[in-house]
Amino acid sequence: MKKSSSLPVKPLPKAPPLRKMIGPSFIILGLGLGSGEVIMWPYLSSNYGMGLIWGAILGLSFQFFMNMEIERYALARGESVFVGYRRRFKFAPLWFIASTFLPWMWPGIAASAAVLLGYIFGLQNTQWLAVGLLIGMGCILSFGPVLYITVERLQKFLIMVGVPTIFIFSILLASKADWTAVGQGIVGNGDGFWFLPAGISIAAFLAAMAYAGAGGNLNLAQSFYVKEKGFGMGKYAGRITSLLTGKKEKVSLEGHRFIVNKQSKAEFNKWWRRINIEHFLVFWLTGTITIVLLSLLAYTTVYLSGGSDASIGFVIKESIAIGERLLPIAGTFFLLVTGMTLFGTQLTVFDATSRIISENIAIQAPKKVKPRSIPKVYYAVLWLQILAGVIILSLGFKQPLQLLMLAAVLNAFAMFVHTGLTLYLNKKELPKEIRPGLIRTGAMTTAFLFYGGFSIYVILSEIQKLF
Repeated sequence: MKKSSSLPVKPLPKAPPLRKMIGPSFIILGLGLGSGEVIMWPYLSSNYGMGLIWGAILGLSFQFFMNMEIERYALARGESVFVGYRRRFKFAPLWFIASTFLPWMWPGIAASAAVLLGYIFGLQNTQWLAVGLLIGMGCILSFGPVLYITVERLQKFLIMVGVPTIFIFSILLASKADWTAVGQGIVGNGDGFWFLPAGISIAAFLAAMAYAGAGGNLNLAQSFYVKEKGFGMGKYAGRITSLLTGKKEKVSLEGHRFIVNKQSKAEFNKWWRRINIEHFLVFWLTGTITIVLLSLLAYTTVYLSGGSDASIGFVIKESIAIGERLLPIAGTFFLLVTGMTLFGTQLTVFDATSRIISENIAIQAPKKVKPRSIPKVYYAVLWLQILAGVIILSLGFKQPLQLLMLAAVLNAFAMFVHTGLTLYLNKKELPKEIRPGLIRTGAMTTAFLFYGGFSIYVILSEIQKLF
């Protein structure tokens, strides 16, 4: 692998208008919808009220800065951050393969989608419906000609349908007192508490913060999406296309660099401003609205009235309450939108994890896996993950909320690692003129300390239980 100073030099492409840059953040937002937005924060709000919503906004804010530093590297180099990590740390690929596979191997999001969709059609046993959903996801990813375009279009559609639906239901159902609770919750004022209520599991709350957004190594997939969208130096990298329906493109693991001068620095700053706006509007603002409104719906409909089930069942209770207060079809539509959102999230998780694992395999074993073989490795990894999911479901696997929280702990530790690595990478590998400044460095350092502290707290708590 070449040193970054030995990468071929190409001119930095000109930044397009902002309207043409909308896209990658829909995918990273979609990665978080199924765990944090749809399940964990509404679950907490249905039990403790809106006084916790500040934590969701803080978690999203951490991830905004993390994602932007990941995008900074891909924009400047036209390669994924994993290639940069490998230049600095020989065995980094092995860590990212393991820390991506283990937390995301459980098809819990697909199982949850099957429960909601199965309820609509009166299915008691949704095990085989979940299996069918997994196979359907694999087919969608396998037959879409250009992988990135397939995933982006799906998430755009689901978000553009889902967010307005939740907004309309919130307007119709929430009272003035409920909206007041939202405003108070944003500053940490809950029903008889400030910031954290008595009796709440700190691990559960911090797990939800880790899932306010994508979570775990999934944030790192943003470097793939920026590259394949052709942003910055990503213009010179190829895209993963379908082995069945796509036109083959030349895929390069290693990127390019540009000579930093007055003109190129000004152009990079244009790119940087516009992708910041794109990510703020789509990921942070839309994500905040979605997570607040979904939590508000749970608070309005099932607060202290059966929402404490440690399963996806509390969403069904929400739909029943919506149907009773509006029309039965409204409750059914809510379940359909929520179920399809979970479907889209699991599909996008498969895409992100398959990209991460396959690229790290290629980086770790460059003599055995050439860049042109990455699409084949990607689809092999994808279907192996789907097969593993089918086997787990066939063995009677069910996804309780506790398992999501366990996965969140693993993902929080993964975020602790990659936040530190990304900041280090951008400070060491990029020219000083385009490195992160004081504010971005401070935000990344704070996120690094938060996720590290969370991980240490949970590990020590579990050790204490053993003794």
